[in-house]
Amino acid sequence: MTKQLRLYLHDIDTRLCIRVNKTSHVRLVRLFFRLISRLGNGIFWYATIIGVVVANGNEGVPASLHMIIGGLLGLTIYRWLKRKTLRPRPYQIHQDVWLSGHALDQFSFPSGHTLQAVLMSMIAIAYYPVLALPLMTFTSLVAISRIVLGLHYPSDVIAGALLGYSIAQVILHM
Repeated sequence: MTKQLRLYLHDIDTRLCIRVNKTSHVRLVRLFFRLISRLGNGIFWYATIIGVVVANGNEGVPASLHMIIGGLLGLTIYRWLKRKTLRPRPYQIHQDVWLSGHALDQFSFPSGHTLQAVLMSMIAIAYYPVLALPLMTFTSLVAISRIVLGLHYPSDVIAGALLGYSIAQVILHM
């Protein structure tokens, strides 16, 4: 990839980040996406893992185990990438980006919330296709929340989604 293309893509990424983040100036939007982000921080996924076993008994154990193993693998990869890339968060660099949420760590790339949301959703949907619509809706909202709240660039979210999908595929084929 040429330097000119990288600069062009970075410019698009930054402008889109700023535009989406401006929606957080609306109080209801900000509060809604803070709630979504907080649920995507683990609460929703822990409840899903437990709910699968409660609702399905022993038949739910394989799905829950896959979600736990996938979640741990995703967390390991995401933390390693954050330490390697050291990409600052948008609000740290751009005055036009308003921080509206809580950062769990210092760096931006990739979005761990999005990685985990896609990973967990893909595994749960593989076992329970009826959950596709609610899980993909929630996952999409988690991904959008990270940009709205000024915590990630769109490219961080896309990378998190691709990683989450890839890890889920590996886990499901074990």
